[in-house]
Amino acid sequence: MQVKLNKVRITDTRSAFHDKLVDLVIDNHIISDIKPLKKAAGKEGSSITVGNKVKWTGANGEILNVSPGWVDVFADYREPGYEHKETIATGLAAAAAGGFTDVFVLPNTQPAISNKGQVQFMLQQAAGHAVTLYPMGAISADVEGKTLAEMLDMRDNGAIAFTDGWKPVQNANLMMKALEYVKAFDGTIVQLPVDAALAAGGLMHEGIVSTTLGIPGIPALAETLAIYRDIELARYTNSKLHITGVSTADSVALVRKAKADGLSVTCSVTPYHLALTDDMMNTYDSAYKVSPPLRTETDRMALIDALADGTIDCICSHHRPQEWDAKTKELDYAADGMAIQETAYNIVWDTLRDYIGTDRLVEVMSTSARTIFGLDEAQIEKGGTAALTLYSTDGNHTLTAANKKSIAYNQPFLNELMAGKVSGIINNAQIILNK
Repeated sequence: MQVKLNKVRITDTRSAFHDKLVDLVIDNHIISDIKPLKKAAGKEGSSITVGNKVKWTGANGEILNVSPGWVDVFADYREPGYEHKETIATGLAAAAAGGFTDVFVLPNTQPAISNKGQVQFMLQQAAGHAVTLYPMGAISADVEGKTLAEMLDMRDNGAIAFTDGWKPVQNANLMMKALEYVKAFDGTIVQLPVDAALAAGGLMHEGIVSTTLGIPGIPALAETLAIYRDIELARYTNSKLHITGVSTADSVALVRKAKADGLSVTCSVTPYHLALTDDMMNTYDSAYKVSPPLRTETDRMALIDALADGTIDCICSHHRPQEWDAKTKELDYAADGMAIQETAYNIVWDTLRDYIGTDRLVEVMSTSARTIFGLDEAQIEKGGTAALTLYSTDGNHTLTAANKKSIAYNQPFLNELMAGKVSGIINNAQIILNK
């Protein structure tokens, strides 16, 4: 299969063609030619030709950006065990629609991904798809937080990293052992920063809004105490720790210091923590019940600053699909999470276009995660493997019930007009274009 990307702009700071308009040719999964355009001749926009047929054209002179494929380092596809919420097939379709070529999936399935058999099952289910799925193995056996899982065995069979996902390790001794264990194969522990004891019974951020509404709160300390403990354990073991879903100003301050101290500590943030605050809970709408909870405007701006200055390394969707019944009930009983993988880029760009440029956008959506977790660099150069995301910063996109790929119901950005547009992905010798 030959694919020609005509009059597109490369966004890859490592490429000799960065920020240049080019014609790019892909033959059998390999970038076979890149021809810089001397000038943007005429008013025509970008176009995509597959074989001899034009499959996509930019409306009103729209220019496509082409970047290394985006990576989502924390997503939950619920299969096996919870296929009524999401399946691997529908999750991967949602990822492709959102511009992701690579997705790390959580072990919070039934049974949990805590042995090589479950890792192999996940890989078999995803085989042949344009999006590459990477299972994350459980830190503890059956995600019970008691004894270590078979991490080396899982790693040898394709596990990319290790986490207990939505049930972060609470036992400090077990966490220390896990950090020590993965050093043998240069592995990475991924931790959601929640102290379960301090967060117990809380439904939202503890602050002025929760007090006014009379809703039990989760203090910021439940996050910062967990981060402080795990950073110190990473310091003690000299191991690699990735903290996912940071949500407070104090959290990014702790990570910033850990990096300054030379520790192998990295972190990621969700689109909704960048875009929303605890004020959304004024409606008692369970759509905004997430873990960690939405925080204050001060925290939100601290996250944006930390993303811009490099303290925060990656964007992660925390895609957590739920069925209608799980969310449409009293706040106390409603399930956590948002299923936003399809709109992750739109939320980020709609929120951050005045704070970061496309260079930084691609770093936090792609290249930083590739470096942290040792993925293929996907550099855009002649002879390189084509693992690409096609997107534009112009125009808008609206996700609707008719065009969404995920079967989940907890998508609070449905029917909202948002900035930017993902046009498709090219990966694994396949091309998927959004209509």
